[in-house]
Amino acid sequence: MTNPEDVSPIARYLQSLHERFSGMDGGVVASYIPELAKGDRQWFGIAVAMADGHVYEVGDARLPFTIQSISKPFVYGLALEDRGKPTVLAHIGVEPTGDAFNEISLESGTGRPRNPMINAGAITATSLVLGDSAEDRWERMVALFSLYAGRRLSLSEAVYRSERDTGHRNRAISHMLRNFEIIQRDPEPDLDLYFRQCSLEVDCRDLAVMGATLANGGVNPVTRERVIRASNVDEVLSVMTTCGMYDYAGEWVYRVGLPAKSGVAGGIVAVMPGQLAIAVFSPPLDARGNSVRGVAVCEALSEELELHFLRAPRHSVSAVRSRVTARNFPSKRKRLDAEREMLQAHGDACAIYQLQGDLSFAGIEVVTRRLVTEPAGVSRVLLDFSRVTEMDPPAVRLLLELLESLRAQGRELALAGLGRHPRALRALQEAGARDERLRWPLFDELDIALEWCEQSLLRSLGMEDAIRVELPLGKHELLQNLSPDQVDRLGGLMERRAFAPREIVVQPGEPARELFLVVSGALSVLLEGSDGRLRRLSTLTAGMGFGELSMVGADATRTAFVRADDPAVCWVLGRSAFASLDTECPDLKIRMLENLLRSATQTLGRLSFEVLAERM
Repeated sequence: MTNPEDVSPIARYLQSLHERFSGMDGGVVASYIPELAKGDRQWFGIAVAMADGHVYEVGDARLPFTIQSISKPFVYGLALEDRGKPTVLAHIGVEPTGDAFNEISLESGTGRPRNPMINAGAITATSLVLGDSAEDRWERMVALFSLYAGRRLSLSEAVYRSERDTGHRNRAISHMLRNFEIIQRDPEPDLDLYFRQCSLEVDCRDLAVMGATLANGGVNPVTRERVIRASNVDEVLSVMTTCGMYDYAGEWVYRVGLPAKSGVAGGIVAVMPGQLAIAVFSPPLDARGNSVRGVAVCEALSEELELHFLRAPRHSVSAVRSRVTARNFPSKRKRLDAEREMLQAHGDACAIYQLQGDLSFAGIEVVTRRLVTEPAGVSRVLLDFSRVTEMDPPAVRLLLELLESLRAQGRELALAGLGRHPRALRALQEAGARDERLRWPLFDELDIALEWCEQSLLRSLGMEDAIRVELPLGKHELLQNLSPDQVDRLGGLMERRAFAPREIVVQPGEPARELFLVVSGALSVLLEGSDGRLRRLSTLTAGMGFGELSMVGADATRTAFVRADDPAVCWVLGRSAFASLDTECPDLKIRMLENLLRSATQTLGRLSFEVLAERM
């Protein structure tokens, strides 16, 4: 079975990013903590976790490394949970400094750290975590990080000892905090907790899930466990936005536009609230202490997928409105019994997706994930865009890749309702012009596309297309149970009429005094809408008819257009000729009335289904 990640456009796009930036050779591996200097310059992983828990991974996404300063926003959130916003704000500010992460940046007079993302603020946040003892507080912190990651995390003893033994600057910061009574006890236990929190081991996937927990309002999207109150998520993401990248924070917001935090082991996590989180791991750092490849990947993702948080989509509704199949969502084309039975038996091979809302990256990601995991038995896919309000350029690009992936899986495709999205329509047409294998059937209306899917499936099952062959009158559905003599007798009362493509057969306002039996071609029943456009109600092919009620009701007029779609032939029975059977052949008339009643009942059933479908 094909691995969905091998054909997912999102996974392939991330793989292309990994290949694009693997060759970057700038930056240096952190060495001020000796244990970090052992990091390999070639290590490089990317993970993207969606707010519903799905995670994409490429490269060294499962390679462990220490979390370092990326721990700061999560511990800050714990301090908010334990102490409340007023107390935390009394000890730690929220103003960006423009300084490096290890600057001794305290407010003049108060000694309050400027924000919780610099070391002074992070040590203070650690000191605010509640517990009966240092070990109790440490167990609470490990439990917190494990809840965020969705698995039990552990300490890197080697990195912890290295940080503890060389952390003289941080020791000076902690004692200065004690001097200003920001920390009101011996600072050494709090500093030790800070060294340990920075030395927890994570991998790229862990970081992505941790970020996605913040994106998901504080609920881990994989385990569904709440980790932090939603009211505190806002504060955490706010300081990540303004202070998370230190003296690069302003340019980061300008270029990337996502709340983020970096660590000197080479990790970066960035959060798109409500949608996803990005995690990148690569040890070489720039002069500001941020991963060179990590910054490059996040900039590319933000620009190419339009993830900047000031470009948020207008709607939050699910991109997939419904998924149905040709078995339970047939077209309006009336079918012969044999065709209906075949579509009931095999209709699940045609999957129909109705999409809605704004298709940004997050929306098209859900669509691609659903489609690439369709069962192998689904041979045809129809995408309906008629309820999509807008499609971002990244969504259009990923749609093209999705269609190519589905085609590579051997699936037939059709698209409906793209008329209101000229950019997407043009991209599809240009792709088809470059490569004929990328020419997909495009339809203005969903129902016409549904009919195409059904016909394609029926042909693959060996059923002859009724449009092309003239049906003998005796095999027409409305003449069932008639003897050959009765068919001949009725045929003598009828007129054979041929119609050219797009010729109007009947139109509203005409007297309804004739029954039409279609024996070849296809005819559409159309109703004029309030906007003057004709809307198709159904399609009739050989073996079907219309005008049943004109044979038994009082004088009436036609209420809809009937138009030939192809060269068509009908046998037409007038009401007066039908009435003559009362005395000349009453048995024939009774059988015909039974057939007409059955046909009318099927029509009413179909109309009831359509009303229900419109309410879906």
